[in-house]
Amino acid sequence: MSEQPIGKHAALKDYDLPGNDLDPNITTPEQRKKIPLVAKVYGLLCLIDGIVTLPMAAIFIGMLVWALNSRPDLITVGSDPTLTTILSVMSFIVAVVTAGALIFFGVSILRNHRRNAARWSHALLALNLVQFLFDIMLQGIGEHLIAPFIQLVILLALSVTVDPSLRQERRLQRQLRDLVDREAAEAGMLGRDLEGRGYIQLNFFNIFWVFVVCSVLGLIIEVIWHMVVVDPGVYQDRAGMLFGPFSPIYGIGAVLMTVALNRFYRSNPVLIFVVSAVIGGLFEAFVSWFMQAAFGAVAWDYTGTTLFGFPDPVAALFGGRTSTPFMCMWGVLGFVWIKLCLPHLLKVINMIPWKMRYSLTTICAVLMMVNAVMTLQSLDCWFERVSGISPSSPVEEFYAKNFDNSYMEHRFQSMTITPEDSGRVDASKMAEAVAQPSV
Repeated sequence: MSEQPIGKHAALKDYDLPGNDLDPNITTPEQRKKIPLVAKVYGLLCLIDGIVTLPMAAIFIGMLVWALNSRPDLITVGSDPTLTTILSVMSFIVAVVTAGALIFFGVSILRNHRRNAARWSHALLALNLVQFLFDIMLQGIGEHLIAPFIQLVILLALSVTVDPSLRQERRLQRQLRDLVDREAAEAGMLGRDLEGRGYIQLNFFNIFWVFVVCSVLGLIIEVIWHMVVVDPGVYQDRAGMLFGPFSPIYGIGAVLMTVALNRFYRSNPVLIFVVSAVIGGLFEAFVSWFMQAAFGAVAWDYTGTTLFGFPDPVAALFGGRTSTPFMCMWGVLGFVWIKLCLPHLLKVINMIPWKMRYSLTTICAVLMMVNAVMTLQSLDCWFERVSGISPSSPVEEFYAKNFDNSYMEHRFQSMTITPEDSGRVDASKMAEAVAQPSV
């Protein structure tokens, strides 16, 4: 396989597309057309909405700060926020960002800046969709969703019609991308770094499928390891996501290794080993800390590990979250990964037909994102139920009904939720509450 970049692509990068932004003063005939009056009225309403919302949000934040200063005891309420509280804060932040976007969108409409208006409409589409989902999770399905739904429909129509030249430009860009993929496939360089600086092309397509494939392979390896070494003959579900055979810690680890080692694949093996060991060890320590701080879950603990009869300094430094033997294992895995596994994995990824690779990847990425969000929410609700906190919103009631404690214990067999070990609750106060006799 050729290691040299494909010469044709240097010229393709400079390909001049109609309607580009190299000169902001150049406009197409479509952009010179006046935006319809009805769209300008809508833009004015959006501008007013944004201008009114921002001061109200500032006043709300000021009142909240004043209340917390007046009643310091209220701060303890937020030491262990529930999922409802977290979603409410996130919804408020999205609402503030949306208000700012509405102002820019309204100004673009009123000034007849079609291209800017189209771009802001796309941003508002995403923000309103997120806000729509927050409303469902916090308030359920009801009449309060009618106005946001109408807003989504209007923004969708404007995003398609307000600047036809931008739509045409993106269509040409997709055609150019397909042309590049076709030429790279014919040259045997599909998925490779065409400029020759690294091995694999670090685009979303390659990175996503590296994550997916390694999440599945990592789960298989961990299940086999448990059945053969840890508890011979006993099967344990080691999945790390709510749906599917995925262990995301291995997928994320593979992505980190790929990004970090991509330009080192020709380097000295010792350098590859050291970089892999450091990245793998730090990543393992971070995941261990996060799981314990967020959910009180201790999935591994290397405290007490010794080297030739002496305490392991790495295990002692990181509080048992990683160790020297496992850092060395990460170093070996990184070397094997970049030298042997990645080239073969790239061949597997490129078995996806290039004509459908982007559409299929987009659909799978959305499903994986939903899976990840629901996994975190289900774990948080499980933590709250174990902590004695009753569901207080439709989304928490949904998880309590469909993913109760017994389901979560069966799904995440290697995980135990212990609130007193987490950083979210005061263990001493919990112990006092448990010790008090019930009245």
